[in-house]
Amino acid sequence: MSTRSPWTKGSLLLAALLFLWTSSNINWGGEHWRHIVQADAKGYHAYLPAILLYGDPNLGFFDAIEGDKYHDPNLYYDYRSGFAGHTINKYYAGTALAQLPFFMVAHTLAPFSGHDADGFSKPYAVATNLAAIAWVLLGLYCLAALLAAWGIDDRWRAFTLLCFAFGTNLFYYTVVAPGMSHAYSFGACTALFLLAWRWERSGQSRDLVLMGALLGLIVLIRPVNALVLLALPCLWSDPLGTVRKALKVPLVLLGSVLLAVGIPALQLLYYKLATGHWLVYSYGEEGFRWSDPHLLDILFSYRKGLFLYTPLLLLALVGLAFWLQRSKGQVRRWAGFLLLLTYVLASWWNWWYGGSFGSRVYVEYLALFALPFALALQGLAGTARKAFVTAAVVLVLLCQFQTYQARYSLIHWEDMDRARYWDVFLRL
Repeated sequence: MSTRSPWTKGSLLLAALLFLWTSSNINWGGEHWRHIVQADAKGYHAYLPAILLYGDPNLGFFDAIEGDKYHDPNLYYDYRSGFAGHTINKYYAGTALAQLPFFMVAHTLAPFSGHDADGFSKPYAVATNLAAIAWVLLGLYCLAALLAAWGIDDRWRAFTLLCFAFGTNLFYYTVVAPGMSHAYSFGACTALFLLAWRWERSGQSRDLVLMGALLGLIVLIRPVNALVLLALPCLWSDPLGTVRKALKVPLVLLGSVLLAVGIPALQLLYYKLATGHWLVYSYGEEGFRWSDPHLLDILFSYRKGLFLYTPLLLLALVGLAFWLQRSKGQVRRWAGFLLLLTYVLASWWNWWYGGSFGSRVYVEYLALFALPFALALQGLAGTARKAFVTAAVVLVLLCQFQTYQARYSLIHWEDMDRARYWDVFLRL
């Protein structure tokens, strides 16, 4: 950020302080750290102790750790799956890779803090929380840089960052459930968007190589997020010309592709070590039902509707009118990508994606809503802008209130319906 961005820098600092303060308040005291890594997050985390500490890709330590040493009947979760007579981790390894530096620091410090260096004690859980905060701050920083490149004023960049940090379920997955994959995907995807925008304009080889590395990490975190590649044309004024530019530097492009393919191949290497097979599907009978997508449910339902639990994103659509003035092609590509993404996500057999606050699978793509949101702030004036800002503030407060409700299960992690939603609306 340049010295001409005091509001933006202040908003990033404020977000960092609030993330740290709330995490410390609800996660780090007493025995609360045990709730940091739960459900799917246990599977993501398990790769690190399994490979680095125990040398056991088949998770032979599971019963001693989950069933004995750190057993909690309210938090017990079996993240193991089976293939060809072998036990494997059901989940993918990308989140663990994103957490790796923080895990190593925790492992170094654990003995000095009086905790067991076993991969599962308090320092490792706190490190997971800090890892999520770091990746989200990276994403917010890259979003700020992208908004600056689009000509958004400093104060509106700052306001946009704070709204999306605290007015969406990004906050929930940074502080309440930081072990889930979405904070890391948000950071990586937003960084990819910034690099893609820079690549079209600068053509620097470094940007193209970094794009390949980030795409590889994004796919390793959640393979379905390979769809993010189709979002890049939303940021380009000349998609075909941008692709042709990459083809003119074949060696650089080859390096980028090798990273984009090689990093996800780490998952195949894990399967080979654990089962003797390169190709494994660890989700059993779970899969996509392409002929039965729950399109309206995933967007509007009381169970997990994206726009119901994150109404700030609906407000952001006002900015499409101003984006259309800049580039009709970009808006058409934006709409086409969101439709395709929604179709794919809504086709998963468990379209509500289990226990969560809101529709968690859109968190990684929040930057695509932040762009029109910021354009609306920039383009509106007078009473219209005041109304937009007021609505945004109200929706941020509503999100924080409902996040609190979700922490205490007034908003249930899975079984919400119309009656229950209105029964607990604005109630504690």
